[in-house]
Amino acid sequence: MSDAYSPIPELNLLKEFYDRQPALSDGFEMYVYGQPDDVFVHWLDMAGSRDPELPGRLARLVPFAQASGSGSFYALWRCDDRADLATLPVIRFGDEGDLDVIASGLRDLFRLLAVDDEWYMLDDGADDDAADDGERSADHADYLVWLRRTFGLTRPDDPQAIIDAATAEYGRRFADWLREFASAEIADSVLEPSS
Repeated sequence: MSDAYSPIPELNLLKEFYDRQPALSDGFEMYVYGQPDDVFVHWLDMAGSRDPELPGRLARLVPFAQASGSGSFYALWRCDDRADLATLPVIRFGDEGDLDVIASGLRDLFRLLAVDDEWYMLDDGADDDAADDGERSADHADYLVWLRRTFGLTRPDDPQAIIDAATAEYGRRFADWLREFASAEIADSVLEPSS
């Protein structure tokens, strides 16, 4: 039996960094990979559902990290049976009912975390190599170095472009999949522009 955090090498590398330096990005906190929880039943307002296939459907969503200080979280969506789990789309379940496909894979999420803002908003004049100005997460500068050294990635110039590409690639499929067992209102929210 392996002591690895997850079956995904890229996520394991992030977890190793996180265990040493957890303040890598605003609002981000890793927790138990795929932690069995009824969070999706509550989030999708399906408490009391008698659908015998519901547990199997929800098992295709794999939570792995908190996305914000107010309870939003990230999950991988096992949209198919691909071998490379690092390329699965990343879904953000918001604490205010927002539901977004935000990344087409973990590397895109890692780039979004490099923005150091839980809403991926770049501040004007920000520089990847800027010294910690007291407003950055304590371990953010080290995270940027780690990201570049480990994956050859940098902070995106346009974080919204990553989110838009993920939504274009997976949004409709994710909404259609949700419609199989969740309300149309929840499924349709995937395709609504985020505020």
